[in-house]
Amino acid sequence: MSPLLSLRHISKAFPGVKALSDVSLDLHEGEVMALLGENGAGKSTLMKILCGIYQPDDGKVLIDGKTRHFDGYQDALKAGVGIIFQEFSLIPWLDAVDNIFLGRELKNRLGLRDRRRMIRETETLLQRLKVSISLDCPIAELSVAEQQFIEIAKALSLDARILVLDEPTATLTPSEADHLFDIMRELRSQGVGMVFISHHMEEIFTICDRVTVMRDGEKIDELAVADTNADDLIEKMVGRRVENIFPIRRCDADYNDVVLDVAALSLTPNGPEHSLKLHRGEILGLAGLVGSGRSEFAMGLIGATRPAAARVTLEGHSVNFSHPAIALEHGIGLLPESRKSQGLILPFSCRDNISLNNLDQYRNGARLLRRNAEVSNAERLMQSVRVKAPSAETPVGNLSGGNQQKVVIARWLGHRCKVLIFDEPTRGIDVGAKSEIYALMKELTAQGVSIIMISSELPEVLGLCDRAAVFYQGAIAAVLQGNELDSQSIMHHATGGLSA
Repeated sequence: MSPLLSLRHISKAFPGVKALSDVSLDLHEGEVMALLGENGAGKSTLMKILCGIYQPDDGKVLIDGKTRHFDGYQDALKAGVGIIFQEFSLIPWLDAVDNIFLGRELKNRLGLRDRRRMIRETETLLQRLKVSISLDCPIAELSVAEQQFIEIAKALSLDARILVLDEPTATLTPSEADHLFDIMRELRSQGVGMVFISHHMEEIFTICDRVTVMRDGEKIDELAVADTNADDLIEKMVGRRVENIFPIRRCDADYNDVVLDVAALSLTPNGPEHSLKLHRGEILGLAGLVGSGRSEFAMGLIGATRPAAARVTLEGHSVNFSHPAIALEHGIGLLPESRKSQGLILPFSCRDNISLNNLDQYRNGARLLRRNAEVSNAERLMQSVRVKAPSAETPVGNLSGGNQQKVVIARWLGHRCKVLIFDEPTRGIDVGAKSEIYALMKELTAQGVSIIMISSELPEVLGLCDRAAVFYQGAIAAVLQGNELDSQSIMHHATGGLSA
């Protein structure tokens, strides 16, 4: 059977970087092909060439055996190619209906915008996804998971024959991801060919038929999913055998030394009251389903949102974090869930991002910056967390996701933080970078740093955390440790006792 899509000998270079080198692949009707590789391997660049966002330096794109040239994304859409981007492409002040039909609004017989028909079609799309989302409120007021489903509905509305899904489950709960896989199976039965990009190995074996592995801009291998396993795929991705993703399990916590004591924290006047203790050298996990209140707890703790009531002590002293800057002055840093929009200024250099919140330490008596001291310190911090970048002057937007996360960590190390809050620290990061982030977190705890880690990945919570507080509907349902800390117990409390 001739391929639905063929990419032939694709090469692409950016200034100083060879992004793709002679990459070829085929996609057939009714097939889900996994595209696997580390951050920076060239996966997204290849897909942007397919969708007309980038133009290849060499090579060609064929659909149904015919060479196609796309001058932009709209040309690709007309040819039946749709993409769900890893970074949302929604307009935050428009509602779901207007986002889904943006630029292709439905018209009535008078040529006027047919809002009612667009609402009906949006409701049909969301019913296919088995989700209920308000169609009246702006996208900015929806949860991250709801925004992801709007992205998926938008792609489905295009009736694409070729669909690229770039990390579509990154913000979804397991049950929501299962719903998405059901939709993908339905589309596969209708002859839609799909390219599925994911860093979650279990998803590759759940939904994909074939897998193409890339490394350093080159195609390494292509094989049937039934003929491989996770260890072999990881070795092909990173070029070496990764024996243990998680560091050797050890507890660095000193349970006689309470660093942070949240005696009572209420986010709303009538809301639940949270209480937690964090010990020196401990990794405390905040587990639960998406939307269960974990990030809201962290935001209230550091003063990013003003809590209704708070009684918090840090190293035995009562503190009032009315603003994140005050929390930072006391040695509490946050690595936010969205590093690109909340944690970094992408056009700025690594040096700028690392020293951004701490410029006073580089000023001389005349209040002028001592540039050499700033550069030297940024390079030292980058080396300490193993940032892979040409130099400290490299724009942070040019780095892979894992290295961007390391730059955020380097910034807080420059503040000598006592407590670090990691919110989904490995979202969108490949398995090789994950293992480096995990090892770095354990190194920090060995130095006496205490960590609160918010994660939706059970293996991450079980592999790293000394204890875990499980959230359910905005409240802490249980705090688990020792033999209690297992996947069954976490899911039991995360679902309000509904999960066995």
